[in-house]
Amino acid sequence: MSAKLNLIQRELAPRAAWALEQAGLSPLLAQLFATRGVKSADELDDGLARLLPPSGLKGIADAARLLADCIEAQHGICIVADYDCDGATACTVALRGLALLGARPDRLGYVVPDRAIHGYGLTPAIVDLALAQGPRPDLLMTVDNGIASIAGVAHAKALGLKVLVTDHHLPAIFDGITELPDAAAIVNPSQPGCLFESKNLAGVGVAFYVLLALRSELRARGRFDASNQPKLDGLLDLVALGTVADVVKLDANNRRLVAQGLKRMRAGRAHAGVAALFSAAGRNSARANAFDLGFALGPRINAAGRLSDMTLGIECLLTDDPGRALDLAKQLDAINRERRVIEADMREQAEFKLDALLQDPRLNGEPPPALAIFEAEFHEGVVGIIASRLKDRLHRPTFVFARGADGQLKGSGRSIAGFHLRDALDLISKRHPDLLKKFGGHAMAAGCTLADDGFASFEAALRQVAGEWLDAGALTRTLRTDGPLAAEHFNPVSVRALEEQVWGQAFEAPLFCDTVEIISQRIVGEKHMKLRLRQAGQLRDAIWFGHSEPLPTQGQMAYRLSLDEYQGQQRVQMIVEAMV
Repeated sequence: MSAKLNLIQRELAPRAAWALEQAGLSPLLAQLFATRGVKSADELDDGLARLLPPSGLKGIADAARLLADCIEAQHGICIVADYDCDGATACTVALRGLALLGARPDRLGYVVPDRAIHGYGLTPAIVDLALAQGPRPDLLMTVDNGIASIAGVAHAKALGLKVLVTDHHLPAIFDGITELPDAAAIVNPSQPGCLFESKNLAGVGVAFYVLLALRSELRARGRFDASNQPKLDGLLDLVALGTVADVVKLDANNRRLVAQGLKRMRAGRAHAGVAALFSAAGRNSARANAFDLGFALGPRINAAGRLSDMTLGIECLLTDDPGRALDLAKQLDAINRERRVIEADMREQAEFKLDALLQDPRLNGEPPPALAIFEAEFHEGVVGIIASRLKDRLHRPTFVFARGADGQLKGSGRSIAGFHLRDALDLISKRHPDLLKKFGGHAMAAGCTLADDGFASFEAALRQVAGEWLDAGALTRTLRTDGPLAAEHFNPVSVRALEEQVWGQAFEAPLFCDTVEIISQRIVGEKHMKLRLRQAGQLRDAIWFGHSEPLPTQGQMAYRLSLDEYQGQQRVQMIVEAMV
């Protein structure tokens, strides 16, 4: 069983498209940008001068003063990272940026939690680890975490440490009241009272902004002037990687950050670790695009945090030695291959459980409004990926649980539009005060911990909330398409022009839709459908990855374009996303 599907064509704003075309954009790009809400070419200006100013972030002046004081006093600073790609890139950006701005390298360090041992965020155990593993720091700076670390910050303060929290997650809520950690400074666009225009910065974006503010503070103190200040734009390849990998909304500000990072990659000016990851993934950095970051480089960094130690990922991004970077990138690639094997096995087990669930006669052949799957032997580091796969298949909010080393159930969830996952967990915690041991996250992704016997209660509570919040329309998968694509755009020049743009979450890559006739279809690689079809009177090649069920001879096909390169020849191929 798969989710019901509607294909809806995006509405075109003719005036906006005309204005963009008059500004020099091609008719195809003008139409695509106009349907995504772009009204003028100014919005597409990716120059650094167009970035929102750091001053808009609440607490950033305090953070800059705190860091400047530490640098001037030569105090130790320990970065407390997270175990995903956003956390790894944020840690690297912070360490590299602080060193550029005058911090002594021997007074800089970092610590990253082990997912299975420490859990998420600045816990008291991580504070103790930061103190035990090197020279005693005077300041702990969290990146991509910390906003909900009430106990960890309190523990650090009790030991005489200052804490700077930089994060982008939502703060903790207790009894309906937002509670913030008692840190020396907090920089987070999602904290109450922050008026920063873009709430969508990734953790690495927040870290980069803190460095911009720190540079301004040091400039005001006379450490350097505008003509000889350290350049921070060299960090933007790392900012782009973490931003895309964390699947935050690519609003105009984030698109500028990503565009600048991609330009550095294409020009051969990426850090050694980023270049090595391109090599290990078999990708061409000269044609780097957001898809590469989200589906090739990001997963290799994330694999370290899922199955091994994120130190590998951070060290790969920190080193300036190309040989060491390539060696570490190859290790990350091997871990990612292992992750794929584990994922395939877990997905098979999860779908077996799901298929059994769907046989329940009480469901009348319709999936429940939310899904929860538990298997004790699942790998804790991969449950989020499995939740995402099941969510995509049935278009239902989905949690997948594994048993952690402490015996508790560790769950990761993925959601659909209209169901704020973190708010759902908050409501469940209020209705069932002893059920959730801890929880946190975003609208579309969240995690929680249950007691060993809490799964059945959680599943029922999740279904109840989903039943209250979601109607039939929300439970029907909708793909927004860009409509038919004219034959003149089926060429390498048009495809490359599309690939060079910054597409991503909330600024989706072009997805075209045409009526097609299937001429031939065959399975390749055991699970992919290779197609020969007729579209607008022309014969085309297409492939549907991960789909092996026979297709009807005619229908509406949603697809994107890619370049298939073989023996020096380039040809346009349709990548199928759906067919009705």
